Amino acid sequence: MMQGYKNVERVKPSGLELVDRLVAVNRVTKVTKGGRTFGFSAIVVVGNGEGVVGYGSGKSLDVASAIAKAVEEAKKNLVRIPLLNATLPHEQKGKFGGSKVLLLPAAHGTGVIAGGAVRAVLESVGVHDVLSKSQGSSNPHNVVKATFDALLQLRSPQQVAAERGISLDKVFNG
Repeated sequence: MMQGYKNVERVKPSGLELVDRLVAVNRVTKVTKGGRTFGFSAIVVVGNGEGVVGYGSGKSLDVASAIAKAVEEAKKNLVRIPLLNATLPHEQKGKFGGSKVLLLPAAHGTGVIAGGAVRAVLESVGVHDVLSKSQGSSNPHNVVKATFDALLQLRSPQQVAAERGISLDKVFNG
């Protein structure tokens, strides 16, 4: 999940109050000569609402254990996302498979303008004001991964200033 991204800060789940959000549950069928076997796959987003978030997917023969497996996997994949005044520091595009997601910072009081899977991820991160557009495939698994692609590319103003070797005031005022 985190390969190929700069500045990704992994987070340990111990000591954090994490809230899990179920994004989607799919019923899957395996056909054998004895008949059909029904199972379930779930995708879950876990976050603390203050910039730490992760996602995971789980499969099982019943819904409850599929969700439990997904939550455990999500807790292993926690990362810190840079936030700026309850919104994003800059606009960013993310892509995974056939899904594309555009995230735009918004003024205070705008709220989370986002669809189902993108909304679950952004609310788990702790973003309160954002505009988003999801294009292409609406498969929840790919939309969540595309949203994470966009979030993992975000850089805080402090990171930008350090990379360019200039002061923080110069980053904001040009």
